Amino acid sequence: MKTATLSRLLVAAQFALIGLMLFAWLAELRLSGTAVAAMVAGIALGIWTLFFNRIGNFNIRPEPRPDGHLVTSGPYRVIRHPMYTAVLLLCAAPALSGFSWYQTTCWLLLLAVLWKKSSLEEDLLRQQYPNYATYATTAGRFLPRLPWPRRT
Repeated sequence: MKTATLSRLLVAAQFALIGLMLFAWLAELRLSGTAVAAMVAGIALGIWTLFFNRIGNFNIRPEPRPDGHLVTSGPYRVIRHPMYTAVLLLCAAPALSGFSWYQTTCWLLLLAVLWKKSSLEEDLLRQQYPNYATYATTAGRFLPRLPWPRRT
């Protein structure tokens, strides 16, 4: 499948799952403390990310902009895809509010879609930015890397 076609399908799946989750959640509109914490964390991470990766440098599709530049500061210092993490945190709120199988399944499907989308994006970033492979060893995909003890 062509990259552009796969890219559009992944974005469509991402927004469809977000829409399904929000539609079902708004019908119930229950908020737990954990859901509120996930929402606040997602919003804060999204805003922090936009301070470092300005609109115009990123693309909603996984293809990097030809005139863009690689951002490795701010949240990107520890997470390669902080905006995807922000989306996952925001969408965790409906799943955490009622612990329904429907919401949890939608969230897991969204995670799978964003994982595939980020994999495609990383392949393209490696082609566009020669130092991306080195950068990817220092920052986690959706979460910061844990400092595992080294073997001696």
